[in-house]
Amino acid sequence: MNLCILTLSGSRLHAVTALTRIVAVYASGLRSVDASIDTAAVIPSQSRSLVASALAGGLFVAGVSSVPLIVGQQEVQARPAIRRDSFVATAVKRSGPAVVTLETARTVSQSSAAGLPPALMRDPMFRHFFGIPRSMGPRSTEPRSRVQRGQGSGVIFDAKGLLLTNAHVVEGADQLTVGLSDGRRVPARVVGKDNLTDLAVVRLEGAGPWPVADLGNSDRLSVGDWAIAVGNPFGLESTVTLGIISNLNRNVAQLGISDKRLDLIQTDAAINPGNSGGALLNADGEVIGINTLVRSGPGAGLGFAIPINRARAIAEQLVTSGKARHPVIGIRLSPVPRPTPTSPVPPGAVIRAVQPGGPADRAGLKVDDVITSFDGQAMSDPAAVVSAIERRGVGATVVLGVRRGQADIAIEVQPVDLSALAPS
Repeated sequence: MNLCILTLSGSRLHAVTALTRIVAVYASGLRSVDASIDTAAVIPSQSRSLVASALAGGLFVAGVSSVPLIVGQQEVQARPAIRRDSFVATAVKRSGPAVVTLETARTVSQSSAAGLPPALMRDPMFRHFFGIPRSMGPRSTEPRSRVQRGQGSGVIFDAKGLLLTNAHVVEGADQLTVGLSDGRRVPARVVGKDNLTDLAVVRLEGAGPWPVADLGNSDRLSVGDWAIAVGNPFGLESTVTLGIISNLNRNVAQLGISDKRLDLIQTDAAINPGNSGGALLNADGEVIGINTLVRSGPGAGLGFAIPINRARAIAEQLVTSGKARHPVIGIRLSPVPRPTPTSPVPPGAVIRAVQPGGPADRAGLKVDDVITSFDGQAMSDPAAVVSAIERRGVGATVVLGVRRGQADIAIEVQPVDLSALAPS
């Protein structure tokens, strides 16, 4: 037993040592009893030795087997709790209630005879040949009105009940109804819209109170930032999708859209029909963009939003005057031709047309001039020139760096509002 004890260490050695002492005391007690009673009346000494040994062995085994139980009772350090909450849920709680549903109703006229000439409809042989019933006589070509309903999304950005949405959502609407996340449905009217940027401001008709979204700063975005799209696609209220910022300053001309003047935020967060006018949030729940379109066909799955800084500037003009101003200088641009088919496109923008009597014409700009800089900043392509003019505003004098032939010259020009420029 002593050899066994010497092989133990730590807490087990102390436990076994204590058990050994208990066995020794017990054996001493047995000897005292043996000396005081009749030898014939007690258990033989050999049996007593066996009992003592068995008892000692049992205590020893029991003691050794109990050591792990004693050690197991030591205090175990608790694991840190796993967080189950989501930053997306926190972000949506901040601005999600301010994302609303817009239901539109517009009256459209449609001919039941699909626009057939009245003379053909009066011809009985024609009606008989094509199986046109007698009830569809010549008068059936007269336009008939019907109500066309649509749906989109919007973002309340002002406690006075002002919300931002897309211009194409409210285009031609005779009646607007806004559905809030708390179940309220209130009438609304269009304050102003701007088709060039596809933005509109709508005012809720009621006393409120209204939930208001927190607007962020779209100039501080970086590619790879979180993007959370909130809207009502296909009429499914308060739908949330998650993605990242895939690209910044994506010009609409790259998407084949020529009648808009926009640099868009590109995201892979799902934006579907009905999401138009909804909010694009950052990870903090601030609105960084107004969802406007989604790519269909090749490249499907890419969504685009109007940067909130641009949307806010347009909204201020729409609230103040009911329309937005767009600075122009009266030129049409195209990329600089490649020197060879395999070479990269050179920077700059070639002037292909000059509006007679416009600011560019008065300043002396000519066809085939190449704009290389704007107020000292190099221009990479036509979209960069248009964006620079837009940011500069109406009435401010700008200096264009122009390459004409082999000479580099500087020309001052003053942009005017698009509405003041006579069509060519």
